[in-house]
Amino acid sequence: MTKIRAEILISGAVQMVGFRSFTARHASALGLTGYVRNLNDGCVEVIVEGDEGRVDDLISLLREGPPMARVTDVKAIKRAYTGEFHRFDIKF
Repeated sequence: MTKIRAEILISGAVQMVGFRSFTARHASALGLTGYVRNLNDGCVEVIVEGDEGRVDDLISLLREGPPMARVTDVKAIKRAYTGEFHRFDIKF
C-alpha cells in the first residue's frame, strides 16, 4: 500500500474536549506516525504519515471527533511520505 503524509486542520469546538487524546489514540491504533497539537486560533493541527487507506480512516474519524467536540470543517492536504516520525505524539 502507498504511504503518504497528510496535513490536516480541524476547526470548530475542538479544543478542551479531548480531541488531541482522541486523535493520538486512533492514530496509534491505526499504526500511523506524526503529531497533533492545538493552534492559537482554536483549531487542531494533525500531521500524520502512514498507509494511505489508514490515513483516510483517521481523517474520517476526525470529521466526527470525540463526543464533546463539534467539528465544523476538516481540511486535509496529502503530500509525499517523508518517514520523519517514529511514533504519534501529542504536542503541547
